Amino acid sequence: MTRAIKVSSWNEWDPLRHVIVGKADHGQIPAPEPALNAKVPEESDMRGRWGRRSKDSIARANELLDEFSALLRRRGIRVDRPDPIDHNLAIATPDFTVANQFTCMAPRDVLLTIGNEIIEATMSYRCRWFEYLSYRPLLEHYFEADRGFRHVAAPKPRLTDRSYRPDYFADRIDEPTRLEWTARKHFVTTEQEILFDAADVTRFGRDLVVQHGFTTNAKGIDWLRRHFPSHRVHAVNFPGDPYPIHIDCTFVPIRPGLILNNPLRRLPDEQRAFFARNDWLILEAAPPAHNEPPPLCYSSVWLSMNVLVLDPKTVCVEASEVRQAEQLDRLGLEVVPVELRDAYPFGGGLHCCTADVWREGTCEDYFPRG
Repeated sequence: MTRAIKVSSWNEWDPLRHVIVGKADHGQIPAPEPALNAKVPEESDMRGRWGRRSKDSIARANELLDEFSALLRRRGIRVDRPDPIDHNLAIATPDFTVANQFTCMAPRDVLLTIGNEIIEATMSYRCRWFEYLSYRPLLEHYFEADRGFRHVAAPKPRLTDRSYRPDYFADRIDEPTRLEWTARKHFVTTEQEILFDAADVTRFGRDLVVQHGFTTNAKGIDWLRRHFPSHRVHAVNFPGDPYPIHIDCTFVPIRPGLILNNPLRRLPDEQRAFFARNDWLILEAAPPAHNEPPPLCYSSVWLSMNVLVLDPKTVCVEASEVRQAEQLDRLGLEVVPVELRDAYPFGGGLHCCTADVWREGTCEDYFPRG
């Protein structure tokens, strides 16, 4: 018997019952654009390269994503997949042009599920402007199948040059300067318009914790506050990260009362106090098992902590990240190893490549002593 479609998810740990898993089809290394260098480490083999990724790498990434999907289905979780558009096509709007796009491997970046609502985030990279189209057939299906589902698209930004600080990534700027900039919240994106990526939002029931950084600006956080007036929206930042992009390799809740924090990107003391008042334990995540990311990969080695929680006792961890797996095992969780490292270059890890549709549970207040 086919389970009825239900859209509902309030946090990152309630039992997962329905999820979207991305695909690597038509995966691209994007052409240069104002915000892109934040995702290209200076020593990266992607410097100066762009265009379609190799057929072999796409096939391998899809093999791993398919195997992950099959694993989730064996555990009784419904899995949907996007309908990829051709990311090799150029984009032209009245305000900008880019020579190619990105991928639809990382639905977590684009789709934000809060309760019975899925929001298409604005996105802050020009190459990702049309990425939502890969998920539209699924969202249209949910709209027909679940009368309570709310499908919302955040205000589409223009992404003119005014949305980015010129020369922010100039080679002459050293890392101490970049760290000083991020500490005082001086980022590559400006406050010209509303900008946020869904992967900058972590859900704690009534509370939303949102990273202010390269991909989400203060105006984007204000939009979320206005859109969710019944929620408490907390802006956080991590001064130890010179390139703050997405929160799910930095600050990761595992179950009620427990969060992993990247030890190189420590939550400031004044922001940690909120969690301490409510008896939440913030632990330093285990060090990554790798010293560098895979070839042609944007992401840092801290994808080690980009885990997917299936329920408060069960967590998926990338199979080679043995240190992170051991830490979570010691904390009493069942660790499910999932091979995904060869798919990292297409958009991220196990949390990135998924987006919640339904988790059991209701909207609870986990911070009564706010």
